[in-house]
Amino acid sequence: MALKSSSGDGKTRSSVQIFIVFSLCCFFYILGAWQRSGFGKGDSIALEMTNSGADCNIVPSLNFETHHAGESSIVGASEAAKVKAFEPCDARYTDYTPCQDQRRAMTFPRDSMIYRERHCAPENEKLHCLIPAPKGYVTPFSWPKSRDYVPYANAPYKALTVEKAIQNWIQYEGDVFRFPGGGTQFPQGADKYIDQLASVIPMENGTVRTALDTGCGVASWGAYLWSRNVRAMSFAPRDSHEAQVQFALERGVPAVIGVLGTIKLPYPTRAFDMAHCSRCLIPWGANDGMYLMEVDRVLRPGGYWILSGPPINWKTNYKAWQRPKEELQEEQRKIEEVAKLLCWEKKYEHGEIAIWQKRVNDEACRSRQDDPRANFCKTDDTDDVWYKKMEACITPYPETSSSDEVAGGELQVFPDRLNAVPPRISSGSISGVTVDAYEDDNRQWKKHVKAYKRINSLLDTGRYRNIMDMNAGFGGFAAALESTKLWVMNVVPTIAEKNRLGVVYERGLIGIYHDWCEAFSTYPRTYDLIHANHLFSLYKNKCNADDILLEMDRILRPEGAVIIRDDVDTLIKVKRIISGMRWDSKLVDHEDGPLVPEKVLIAVKQYWVTNSTSAH
Repeated sequence: MALKSSSGDGKTRSSVQIFIVFSLCCFFYILGAWQRSGFGKGDSIALEMTNSGADCNIVPSLNFETHHAGESSIVGASEAAKVKAFEPCDARYTDYTPCQDQRRAMTFPRDSMIYRERHCAPENEKLHCLIPAPKGYVTPFSWPKSRDYVPYANAPYKALTVEKAIQNWIQYEGDVFRFPGGGTQFPQGADKYIDQLASVIPMENGTVRTALDTGCGVASWGAYLWSRNVRAMSFAPRDSHEAQVQFALERGVPAVIGVLGTIKLPYPTRAFDMAHCSRCLIPWGANDGMYLMEVDRVLRPGGYWILSGPPINWKTNYKAWQRPKEELQEEQRKIEEVAKLLCWEKKYEHGEIAIWQKRVNDEACRSRQDDPRANFCKTDDTDDVWYKKMEACITPYPETSSSDEVAGGELQVFPDRLNAVPPRISSGSISGVTVDAYEDDNRQWKKHVKAYKRINSLLDTGRYRNIMDMNAGFGGFAAALESTKLWVMNVVPTIAEKNRLGVVYERGLIGIYHDWCEAFSTYPRTYDLIHANHLFSLYKNKCNADDILLEMDRILRPEGAVIIRDDVDTLIKVKRIISGMRWDSKLVDHEDGPLVPEKVLIAVKQYWVTNSTSAH
């Protein structure tokens, strides 16, 4: 049977194409009905869908398979028998982080936090099994409730409730953790603390959009910046029991496991409008100011650096901090000295808070060219940071032609900057990428995301809070999805042909560099939805597709969704692998029809927990 197009041009459209959309909508309605949440009650979204009486019997005899499978879609009995079933890992691996494993970490030096850096398992020690969820695991609460409550079963670690009891970080109440919004430097609440910062920093008008929180704790600063439309990238080291980053992600706040040690931060130059340290215990004046110089590298011209806690106002607080005043005085002297060398202007100091602003260009800093202490970085590519050693050198500003020009290009306020042409594009900084090509990419992603929403109607309802794009490009997927209900971790693979992460940040989005031949710097079960655009084609012959898919399974929540866009032959191979991974999947056509060789693989991870005998 065929349906005539409404345009009357006589062309036909396969009815199966249309039926696929109806069928997959029902597929996700059913998924929603299975959804666990909060205290184990039925998910409100799923309940609403169920009550609405979604008709899954609109079309009989549905065909979910692709109509352009190619020869590789014909799988004989002998080949089907080769499908490998991945077994669950032992229960002790419930919170396994392959590149920040505690036992392996303790074999490395403690100097400069080397032992807290990434140290991935060698090939012969990799786990080839499915990381289980803990018993009692439930889907986190929806935002904004998740900001304040985390189910105990999801991260059953009470150490912080004792260690930080008087600082109002976290409290254990029944079967949930409650986060009152306090912190070491803001026991009266993050909102009041941010109000104080906002008296100096323009947070309300979209000028400040992206922020970096170093040593973030449970990321309350980033959580409370959300209502001001500021997106913080928070990081803290993997510790033995406190699970700070895990709590942050359970709350629905962007965070990764990370540390300022000896390796450069995995972010591009001129990425953040604001950087923050609230008693983060980073020795800012040590190593010739190397850590401040790294913050300067990732801070946008005109951006702000906030330091609260020691050694600020040491004269008043040295007794309370139980530290010698001479030591604190020297610590602050070193910080002030490095800030001056970086040509930062001190804008504010009150109580235990100090704020500096980076100059918009190098015009006011000419004198440091003759300063023997000013060691400028020699590299031509300041964004080449993956596993590169941090150096005590100053990243030069891009050249400017006038005293008031913003080095690297001025950004529009958010949300205008989301769809404006970013300076890195308009200036031709990315070889071979034109303004027209960038704008065409945006149009394509709006079209793709519109099609995704037809397939999965829950996509922008709040059902998926933590979303990852594994091969983000210019951030078009995230830009098309932009909503206060969700956030996207835009990952730019280190092997990508073009480095586009700087563009992602210029759009007011957040992201990170990563090589998918290794595990990502996060805990298990921290993302609700994962999107992968031509990722498997990119990594063909680079590393094992099994390892990439097992890592996706590790970081995906039970009943989380996956969208993989790639060529049909690649997707059929991927589908064969995931058939042994406790995922339910469907291969569907490109939105332009069955003759397009690019297809979309939709998958949902089944719910199962440690010691379960079967998934469901």
